[in-house]
Amino acid sequence: MAISSKYIAIFLIFIFLSFPSKITCQSENNNTTQSKCGSDTGHGCRNKNEALKLKLVAIASILVTSMIGVCLPLVSRTVPALQPDKNLFVLVKAFASGVILATGYMHVMPDSFDCLRSDCLPDNPWKKFPFTTFVAMLSAILTLSVDSYAMSYFKKYKLENNGVGNGRDIVHNGKMESHIFDNNISHVHGEAKVDDNATQLLRYRVVAQVLELGIVVHSVVIGLSMGASDNPCTIRPLVAAICFHQLFEGMGLGGCILQAEYGMKIKAIMVFFFSLTTPFGIALGIGLSKVYSENSPTALIAVGLLNACSAGLLNYMALVDLLAADFLGTKLQNSMKLQSWAYVAVLLGAGGMSIMAIWAKIVLRGKRKVFRHFFFNLIFFHHPCKYKF
Repeated sequence: MAISSKYIAIFLIFIFLSFPSKITCQSENNNTTQSKCGSDTGHGCRNKNEALKLKLVAIASILVTSMIGVCLPLVSRTVPALQPDKNLFVLVKAFASGVILATGYMHVMPDSFDCLRSDCLPDNPWKKFPFTTFVAMLSAILTLSVDSYAMSYFKKYKLENNGVGNGRDIVHNGKMESHIFDNNISHVHGEAKVDDNATQLLRYRVVAQVLELGIVVHSVVIGLSMGASDNPCTIRPLVAAICFHQLFEGMGLGGCILQAEYGMKIKAIMVFFFSLTTPFGIALGIGLSKVYSENSPTALIAVGLLNACSAGLLNYMALVDLLAADFLGTKLQNSMKLQSWAYVAVLLGAGGMSIMAIWAKIVLRGKRKVFRHFFFNLIFFHHPCKYKF
């Protein structure tokens, strides 16, 4: 947890340093572009007082929703059907994993593309190289390395604490043999079987911490953008979208925390960070609203790169540490029926977040009726492609 807190502090400092007090666009020949890039475009829907009220409502509602989402799995021990070894828990976790997967692909990564390919940034280099996918790829590789090194470190630490670290440890045929060398003579000091349950528990703990790190970074960026906006038409749909997002993303994280079997202190710290990061980002955005412009080049680059990092991390965690670990595990492999229902749960979670992404885009553009007609025609096999969003 100390590692996660350290990285969170680094990201927050980076965000603070990314906002200049006075920003202008690169192109001085186009006054319209300068005006657009120098300030937030409200499309005639700017009301600072109303926006502030909505932000305060958002802070309270998102805080409560986040706490409910992340705490639901933690209190599920009192419900027999929601125990980690029960089928219902597997389905709920699969649904939440689908939400996290769609968050990376449908929300965070497109936002990064929008930022780094904005007209407010110069064509060279931002439009000549796919920075979003490149940074997301590096982030996924970095997440893999953190995952791998953390497992190796904690395994070594655990073995040394158990008295199996004297001399040289050799793994042979599933057993750990510890050899002590004295005057070039090797003696078998002892054997210790690798504890599969302890290894799995360690795996759960690494997954929970790395996943929370990615969620925290993404949540701060989301909250910051909302807090800095004075556009009620933008904030209003975002409140509903973020509440839905935090609820089910919290359930996924809560399931990982539950499986990690942390003590009450660590659980409380992880719940605290998850629940407060988005409200903290909103409050930070409110405080920086006078000096922060979401369309400024520096802000676009900072937010775009952070979103790309978060997207790579979330996509890796959702696919490798959550979905692959469960679907290739013994429980789902031994039951084709449960595996099929788990796939349905994943598709429902990912589909729900994808619809939320479409809804947010359309509502932000003031096309609620188009959204309703689009899905009506989609359901009844008419021609939804004629609608332009």
